Order: sequence, then structure tokens, then C-alpha cells
Amino acid sequence: MRSDAMPSRRAVLVGLAAGLALGPGALAEGLPTVSVTKDPSCGCCERWVTHLREAGFSVTVTEGPVNPLKIRLGVPRELASCHTAQVGGYVIEGHVPAGAIKRLLAERPEGTGLAVPGMPVGSPGMEVEDTQPDTYDVVLFGKDGRSTFARYRGGEPA
Repeated sequence: MRSDAMPSRRAVLVGLAAGLALGPGALAEGLPTVSVTKDPSCGCCERWVTHLREAGFSVTVTEGPVNPLKIRLGVPRELASCHTAQVGGYVIEGHVPAGAIKRLLAERPEGTGLAVPGMPVGSPGMEVEDTQPDTYDVVLFGKDGRSTFARYRGGEPA
């Protein structure tokens, strides 16, 4: 008889596989560091950084011009938002929820990265008191095009 306090064999294997997908040291050190570049005066970017930290990511922040970085990293103009990040070999553009980033790092799909174009109300860092959150797509983009990676309403999967 299996105790509810003990993880199943499958849960252990899934956890190990996710850790291996994140690369060497992921199991011992947790999630990889997210490197964020943002405008120094942007408050919503700071709130997004806080969201990532609360989700368990270590975050480094560089303040300065973001557009040259977007161009260098291959972020399409129509997917651009207010900040750009890099993690685990991927580009993260805009207010992408931490849950989508964790899924990206676990699944490792082909692509340049994830983007939440614009600044949807209710997305992490864009919460507005007494306002219903928008439903929006998290877009996987890369040399082979774009596809919807996830759909969120506010900070929760839709």
C-alpha cells in the first residue's frame, strides 16, 4: 500500500526529467537565472521581475536601451514589449508569466523564445486594481514562424 506522503515513482521521474531538461546543476541549484534588460524608469518591468522572483527564479537586471538588444536577439517588432530577458538559451519578451517560462524550460521546444506582445491588463506586472484581466496568448517565436504556446487570463492559464 502506497503512503500519500510518499511521492509516486512517476512523480520522481518527471521531476528528474524536468531537472535534466534545465541543464547541469538545475536539480541542485533550482531554476536558472533570468537576465532582464529594461528601461530604468519602467515600473511594470520591476513588478514583472518581482513576479519571477516570487516564482523561484534568480533575476539580474540591467537598465539601459532595450531596442538594440531586441534587434540583436531577433525579437520581431510586432511582438515587442517593454522589456527583454534571456534564460536557458531563450529570449523572453514582455510580461510572460513565470509558469509559461518554467514550461518552456522543461519542454525545450524549437524556437527563439516566448513573447507577450504589448502590455495586456492583468498579465504579471500589469495588474490593475478593480479591472478584469485580459485573456492573451503567449507566443513561441523563431526562425520557423510563430505559434501559440499558451493562453492566459491575467496570470493564470486560460
